[in-house]
Amino acid sequence: MIEVIILAIALSMDAFAVSIGLGAKKNTPNLALKAGVFFGVFQALMPLVGYLGGKGVLGWIENYTHWIAFGLLVLIGAKMIYEGVQENMEEEISVITNKVMLILAIATSIDAMAAGFSLTLLDANPYIACLVIGMITFAFSVAGVFVGMKSGTWLESKAEIFGGTVLILMGFKFLLF
Repeated sequence: MIEVIILAIALSMDAFAVSIGLGAKKNTPNLALKAGVFFGVFQALMPLVGYLGGKGVLGWIENYTHWIAFGLLVLIGAKMIYEGVQENMEEEISVITNKVMLILAIATSIDAMAAGFSLTLLDANPYIACLVIGMITFAFSVAGVFVGMKSGTWLESKAEIFGGTVLILMGFKFLLF
C-alpha cells in the first residue's frame, strides 16, 4: 500500500501545482473545496480507466508489462519535470468557472490514466488504490489553493518537478525489481 500512497502523492503534484496557481489568482476558501472535488474525483477515476484498459490487454502484453509501465511513468515524469522548468507555460485564467475547473481536472488527470496501467503490477486492490489517489489529490488540491493564497506561485513548479521525479523513480522500480 505504500507504493500506492507514493504513486498518489506523485500524481497529485500536477493538481497541487494548478491549485497553487488558482489560489494565487483568486482568494476564496470555496475555491479550495471546488478544486479538491474536481481534481480528486478525476484523479480517482482516470487511473481506474487506465487500470481497466491495462487489464483488458494484459494477456497480449503480459511479458512486456514492466517495460510498458516503466516507459509510461518515465514519459509522464519527464513531462511533469519539463512543465515544471518552463516559465509561464499556462494561459492566464481570468474567471474560474465550473467549465474551467472541469477542463483543468481533465488536463491534470490524463497522466493519471496512463499511470493507472501500473496498478496492474502492484499488489493492491485497484479500487481502493484509486480511492486513495482521489483522497490524496483532494487534500493536496485544497492545500494548494491555500498555499497559493498565502505565498503566490513560487512553489508551483517545484511541486511538478518533485512529482515527475518520483514517477520516474517508480518507473525504474517497476523495471528493475
